[in-house]
Amino acid sequence: MTTGLAGKVALITGAAHGQGRAAALALAREGVSVVALDVTKPLAYPGYATGTSAELDSLVSEVQKFGSQALAVTADVRDDAAVTQAVAAAVERFGRIDVLFNNAGICGYGLAHELSEDAWDAMLDINLKGAFLVTRRVIPHLIARKAGVIINNSSVLGLRGANRLSHYVASKWGLVGLTKSWAIELAPHNVRVVSIHPTGVNTPMQDGLAAMEGLTPLEIAERSAGNLLPVPWVEADDVANAVVFLASDAARFVTGSQFVLDAGLLTR
Repeated sequence: MTTGLAGKVALITGAAHGQGRAAALALAREGVSVVALDVTKPLAYPGYATGTSAELDSLVSEVQKFGSQALAVTADVRDDAAVTQAVAAAVERFGRIDVLFNNAGICGYGLAHELSEDAWDAMLDINLKGAFLVTRRVIPHLIARKAGVIINNSSVLGLRGANRLSHYVASKWGLVGLTKSWAIELAPHNVRVVSIHPTGVNTPMQDGLAAMEGLTPLEIAERSAGNLLPVPWVEADDVANAVVFLASDAARFVTGSQFVLDAGLLTR
């Protein structure tokens, strides 16, 4: 069965590296044109390295090697004006948006009573409000086409609690609520909405978190061990494969649900 994705257009946030980049390349292989959005500047919180302009530019080149088109857009998902301009630029360039992958997100550690208000606000504004701001600008284009898919990148921690991660967990549970509510609102327009829930993923984010904790990435994975399968994490390409499936015709009746990619962690 073909994916039915050739000729479509995907907007991906947090696209410069990690899961967003992997998804962009996986979709490009299927003939999807990619609008790659990233903030491309250091963030005060949580402090590890985020995607760069050089990474975003190289992503465009890699997408084009697959014969697909790409547009790089620099924007902070918390900035509604920048988001509005980004979506308008995507539609001006390609004439449509078919797939939205709300991937931009951050993570950081801290006990609830020790978290600063700034840390809480940054986490919720980027992970949750950012997804809302982008999606509300994309939805009218999906409704106009009477088709489309929105994929929200949550986490296994959008389905359980965790120590020293209450603000992160709250943001990822919030994405589940948005997923289910948007699925209800958009079903009459033939637009599907799903969330994905990976266990730990081998990405620059994980490397950054490990460095901030004075640990190696493997030690971070072992500290939160729980995968049933004998792996410390999954790869960004595993998440990308899930995005391709959920965006494709093979998942045409999947909406409002949570796609778990946890190596068995939630079974414990």
